Amino acid sequence: MAGIPLALSLGIPAGTFLGGLVGWRSAFGVMSVIAVVLLAWIAARVPDQPGQAGGRVPVRRTLAVPGVVPVLAVTLVFVLAHTVLYTYVAAFLGHAGMGDAVDVVLLVFGVASMAGIWVVGARIDRALRTLTVLSTILVAVAATLLAVFAGSPALVYAAVALWGLGWGGVPTLLQTAAGNAGGDAADNAQAMLVTLWNAAMAAGGVLGGVLLDAAGPAAFPWTLLALLVPVLAVVLGARRSGFPKRS
Repeated sequence: MAGIPLALSLGIPAGTFLGGLVGWRSAFGVMSVIAVVLLAWIAARVPDQPGQAGGRVPVRRTLAVPGVVPVLAVTLVFVLAHTVLYTYVAAFLGHAGMGDAVDVVLLVFGVASMAGIWVVGARIDRALRTLTVLSTILVAVAATLLAVFAGSPALVYAAVALWGLGWGGVPTLLQTAAGNAGGDAADNAQAMLVTLWNAAMAAGGVLGGVLLDAAGPAAFPWTLLALLVPVLAVVLGARRSGFPKRS
């Protein structure tokens, strides 16, 4: 799932640039060709990965495993919070007087996300809990800076860098946490995580649209910050399972 922040932060500006260069129809055609090539490569080169033995684990039994529900709750709310702002980042930047810098802002976010992925990949086996807490705090600090100092381009760029650094490793952290907590039901837990992830992305777009009409772009970072409060509370509270102290 580390590919999610990379795809969003690098793929979107690349697609926007290509669409502006050759037109959106040609851009979609290029993406379709890349997708077909990728599918062929997967079929030819990616090995099969055996699943869990012993039959399917019922959903209710998976949810009863200690730690699974906290991880899923964090996934739902964290992704919702991130998507509310990320989906409408162009509208927010226009409100901040930086409407012509969307591509640069997304590039900063993408580079910072890659740095976050690298840090998480190097430390996740020893510090999953600590990294999850730090990621949440970094995104919260970024949201605060965006909410309070939207009129300062330098601070907006700094905030976006912190946002990307905090967010980049979140998919890997949550996927690993779900697998660790799930135990024998890890496949189910991770399937639920992916389902909730996509649902949260859709809900974030809807909620962002409602906020845009009701309160304007200035509400986005405040909403992100407010949603991160329960995320941090759940992560800190799930010290025995989900996000245990030993990790």
